[in-house]
Amino acid sequence: MGVYADQIFPRVMDWIMRAPRFRELRRQVLAPARGHVLEIGFGTGLNLPHYPRGVTWLTAVDPANFPNALVEKQTTAGSIPVKLVRLSAETLPFESGQFDWVVSTWTLCTIPDPVAALREVRRVLKPGGQFIFLEHGRSDDLKIATWQNRLNPLQRVIACGCNLNRSIDTLIKQAGLTITQMERFQMEGVPRVAGAMYRGIATPHRPILAESLSSGRHRPMAPGAPGAGPV
Repeated sequence: MGVYADQIFPRVMDWIMRAPRFRELRRQVLAPARGHVLEIGFGTGLNLPHYPRGVTWLTAVDPANFPNALVEKQTTAGSIPVKLVRLSAETLPFESGQFDWVVSTWTLCTIPDPVAALREVRRVLKPGGQFIFLEHGRSDDLKIATWQNRLNPLQRVIACGCNLNRSIDTLIKQAGLTITQMERFQMEGVPRVAGAMYRGIATPHRPILAESLSSGRHRPMAPGAPGAGPV
């Protein structure tokens, strides 16, 4: 991949995504996780300090060989046992129904085949397991979405494969997951072309609810409480 992709870009992104606004979003979205968790797109391990005490084991996958110093700084400081596997999420080497929760934060933008990865997420979740996602993607604003399409080829080069214009909710549905909670918002302090956020929870099977979700309209989560139930 070269010096830029292997050394420079990971350090720049690690520095950017340590900012307080990113840390707070991680803390909020990871709050409901429990038991054995699979994280796709581990990166440099920035989620680790924000997992709640109910998480007993973390298995993480990422194809990139980030600088060891960045990864070890997180894994050695945390209290959760971590098993890190260097591979992409499209073909997971785990048994079906193995994980209580699966987590993806700022990851689906970069995976070459995100639907294949999400199908694997569905497969490895236990019955009743849940998928937490916190992703940037295609804006609801048509003008912003148009600029995302224009800038995406350049973005993929300078950001090592990251896409600005993926419709995250559409990808999740295409993989056979059911979104039970979702909030769309613009992240503060981030350019609008990169700050259109999708935050929510999905399950591998359609839940039985008093109110049907078949219309495709999802109840938004209360701001600041992504782990809470539908409002």
